[in-house]
Amino acid sequence: MAGQPIKFGTDGWRGITADDFTFDNVRRVAQGTAQYMKTRSSDPLAIVGYDCRFASEDFAQAVSEIFASNGIKSLVFDRPSPTQVASWTVIDRKATGAAVITASHNPYQFNGYKYKTETGSAVPSEVIAELERNINALDHVAPPDHNVSHGLVTSYDPRQPYYAQIARMVDLDAIKDAGLRIVHECMYGSGYGYISEMVGGGRTLVTELHNQRNPLFGGINPEPIPPNIDSTISFMKVGGQDLCICTDGDADRVGIIDETGRFINQLQVFAMLMLYLFETRGQRGPVVKTVNMTAMVDKLGAEFGERVYEVPVGFKNIAPKMMETNALLGGEESGGFAVRGHIPERDGILIGLLFADMIVKSGKPVSQILTGLEERVGPHAYARHDIHLVRETYETDRKRILETLEKNEPNEIAGVAVQRVRADDGFKFYLADGSWVLLRASGTEALIRIYSEAADQEAVEARLRALEDIVGIRQHAAPPALRATSP
Repeated sequence: MAGQPIKFGTDGWRGITADDFTFDNVRRVAQGTAQYMKTRSSDPLAIVGYDCRFASEDFAQAVSEIFASNGIKSLVFDRPSPTQVASWTVIDRKATGAAVITASHNPYQFNGYKYKTETGSAVPSEVIAELERNINALDHVAPPDHNVSHGLVTSYDPRQPYYAQIARMVDLDAIKDAGLRIVHECMYGSGYGYISEMVGGGRTLVTELHNQRNPLFGGINPEPIPPNIDSTISFMKVGGQDLCICTDGDADRVGIIDETGRFINQLQVFAMLMLYLFETRGQRGPVVKTVNMTAMVDKLGAEFGERVYEVPVGFKNIAPKMMETNALLGGEESGGFAVRGHIPERDGILIGLLFADMIVKSGKPVSQILTGLEERVGPHAYARHDIHLVRETYETDRKRILETLEKNEPNEIAGVAVQRVRADDGFKFYLADGSWVLLRASGTEALIRIYSEAADQEAVEARLRALEDIVGIRQHAAPPALRATSP
């Protein structure tokens, strides 16, 4: 008889520690992964990383022991490290794949398991299906004798090869000598030390906030968006700083706060990155965005004559399209961005440093760079409503909501005509004034998300409320323990 079903989301498996995220289930996941890696190489090498959550290093050790019992060599990180560092190490060491123990930005109750392929990217859907088949065919995997690790498991410090790669992507010396005052909000996550070690120590001063290990994350979700970073926004409003880089629990997502204490939302960050790469650095290439991403990049794409591809949510969809098209930039609404020449994967550390380089190269503060973008593409406002439903009735509610939109597609939303509809990842309505509104239903949680972008905040809220009224739901709060979100 097979054990508890394991289901991967858009970037790995998440579970509540000691409930479904147990050593027994982690060993099953590791065994299923080992079987997959052995189909990819006759002599596999695995990278094993972990974050700052409760017992993450112990779960990582359990994974490496299962790999060793399958004859697979592992390099196990010697400290909590960002997920993208594991992805880069796969490339650098020509490994078969990476397993990372992390629940990313989810609340402290959760832990998780991410797997990265030989390209360093998130696993595509067909590989997820194979991993799930392997794992769910297993009932129980006994812990191997600790001696099995001898000669197969090696402790590894991943920092210097990663630092050398980041130095190829951005001029670290110029940032170090620029005399900037950079704040790194670590959110008690595994990104601590990385930015300060790369660009601190010269004229530039890096101040780290919440850089201790705290598996409770100070009682907040380690996702770099308000209200989780409200105290950091207050810190920046005092003044005297040039940039705040906020990284999530495993440092692959980024949030940016400017020198005035204004949070630069994820859509603005993406458009600013695109304009910087195109205009300041003179680079060219397609751009890949998810369906819940900004229309500002479409305007920039038209201006620069570059194609913008829109894909379903998740880096498992962004990464293949970036590799297929040799895209310059990829991004998603949740604050994950990738740049050509690095890995086809999110990297909050690199993106934060690119913003520092943006300040150095332009000679302007972040607030003025944003103003320049808005002068170019027009004002854009954005918001997302997370609507938590009752778990026990979620499947029924989810089906009703999606059928409502499928069978009764609205002709207008908030008084604006619908020009076209995309329905391969929820329902996205493109409106006649260039705005849009999107509804997506989670396949793993009792959660409906509604997103909108329009010219101002009032118009955004009107579109969100209108779509909520159409499907008969309304945003409300949920207990933190129920707020796990898809990767």
